[in-house]
Amino acid sequence: MTSESVQPKSGPSRRTLVAAVGAAGLTVALTACGSEDEPSDPSTEQGAGGGATNEGDGSSTGAGAGGAALAKTADIPEGSGKIFKDEKVVVSQPTAGEFKAFSTICTHQNCPMVDLKDDIISCTCHGSQFSVLDGSVKKAPAVKPLEERQISVNGDSITLA
Repeated sequence: MTSESVQPKSGPSRRTLVAAVGAAGLTVALTACGSEDEPSDPSTEQGAGGGATNEGDGSSTGAGAGGAALAKTADIPEGSGKIFKDEKVVVSQPTAGEFKAFSTICTHQNCPMVDLKDDIISCTCHGSQFSVLDGSVKKAPAVKPLEERQISVNGDSITLA
């Protein structure tokens, strides 16, 4: 009598299939998390009364256009800032007559930020917070500061460089 060993058909193992499905799911999740879709919330500005108000003065122009007039210097409250949603920039006035600008894209997962209270801009995706006065991280999970944007002030007009 001859003895034949029974060999299973070769093909991917269960472990390989589970790993492949897991990798595909992770790819989909990370792609969705890194999306640059704009939230439907209106952009906000910090008003003199301490509360955020809708930006509706029409002072901003096309997205990120160089040389585009953003605002008048009087529109930027001292010790706070104003978000320009279309340009993805926040302009702040740390001290009287000093103006700075930073990207409103969170450095953690590239989510757009439109929530500004006092001098803190917050990311609604994962809770990171940044100072609009110097771009520094105030609350993790982000570890890198906001990207500084170049602006110029001519008279009472602030433009994106």
